[in-house]
Amino acid sequence: MKIENPSKEEIGAILKKAKRIAVVGLSDKPERDSYEVAEALQRAGYEIIPVNPAIQEVLGVKAVPSLKAIEGHVDIVDVFRRSEHLPEIAKEFLEIDADVFWAQLGLANEGAYALLKEKGYTVIMNRCIKVEHALMN
Repeated sequence: MKIENPSKEEIGAILKKAKRIAVVGLSDKPERDSYEVAEALQRAGYEIIPVNPAIQEVLGVKAVPSLKAIEGHVDIVDVFRRSEHLPEIAKEFLEIDADVFWAQLGLANEGAYALLKEKGYTVIMNRCIKVEHALMN
């Protein structure tokens, strides 16, 4: 299955509607892309949920060890883990109440994409959420 992202307009609509973003693989190191992107999203008014079993907290928010540890609805699951981890994260995504699966720039996995698309989910891969947010505004 070929990976096809939603249109720029659809991505803009997703970002306008979203409030809570779980960031999988969020690092507590300010020089890392995940930190920089999450910080920008937080500044833009989104609630960030760090998902990383190796850290306690980042950007003033307590981290959770997994997607399943998040309470309540998640609008976007933004993933900063290598492409080979995407199928495992996609399976966990299916077990929580979330709308959009987003794999960051440079990340894509056809298996994860096919699994989520056939269940009717919106999937975005190989796109930077920070860049898309900037283009929207």
